Amino acid sequence: MSGAAYPVGVSARDVAHERAPVRSSEPAGAYQHLVVAAPAIAALARPGQFVAATVGGATSGMLLRRSFSIHAVDPDAGTVEVVVAAHAAGTTWITERRIDDVLDLVGPLGQAFPLPDGGGAAVLVGGGYGSAPLFWLAQVLRQRGVHVEIVLGAASADRLFGVALAAEVADAVDVTTDDGSAGTRGWVSDVLPEVLARSGATDVYACGPMAMLRAVTEAASAAGAAAHVAVEEAMACGVGVCMTCVMPVIGADGRTRMVRACLDGPVFDGDRVRWDAFGDGLCRVPDDAVGAPQAGGH
Repeated sequence: MSGAAYPVGVSARDVAHERAPVRSSEPAGAYQHLVVAAPAIAALARPGQFVAATVGGATSGMLLRRSFSIHAVDPDAGTVEVVVAAHAAGTTWITERRIDDVLDLVGPLGQAFPLPDGGGAAVLVGGGYGSAPLFWLAQVLRQRGVHVEIVLGAASADRLFGVALAAEVADAVDVTTDDGSAGTRGWVSDVLPEVLARSGATDVYACGPMAMLRAVTEAASAAGAAAHVAVEEAMACGVGVCMTCVMPVIGADGRTRMVRACLDGPVFDGDRVRWDAFGDGLCRVPDDAVGAPQAGGH
């Protein structure tokens, strides 16, 4: 672990800054599955948290870190696993790292998934590689005596992640694809009501695109279950400095505030998120949010 100062808003008691050598990097469908040596992060992490990685090397013009959900940790081996989709230059650079290449990581960051005391049932829902943090969560839940069912969805079979792993860590698995190339043709929200009814789940955990998370929250609410959603807002720094990941969330006082997903999230109660503010890939500030510009104001 390096002796560098931690970013603003991050406590050295809860977060580590490590130069993490790559131990393995393997394709996983449309994605890349990396295992890195980061013992301090592995010792601190909990399901639902994430790491932020520097990209591009010492001379790169890409100054902002890229954030990735933690797929798994092995505290004994001191390793952390992430799943990366190559969207643009930064994430492509990550997927091109090879054995012994070093990633500069800060983590674990963000709020973890809340855990029940034990017993009962839970349904875990993942969209695309958003499913990455759910398998570790499933293991933790089953250790607490929770019956776990997993629903995985994606546009096509190659965009799914972790179908075989889901079968190992869950009591039942359902798969959906938009084009019908695997599992049921359709969306996760098409099968979720039936899964909730048969399982009697009181908690739903989800990670994936915002539209999917909204549909999952609505299905959970209709079934009388609590939804815990890990949002996929862009987090350009991961430590609460850049303000690119702000989103509207309803507080305990019933008022909407713009909060930073990287610090207050990425896990939120689904019924607290202002889903009406999201659309066309954008997030607007609701008119009734605290501090929102008022018509006619100066």
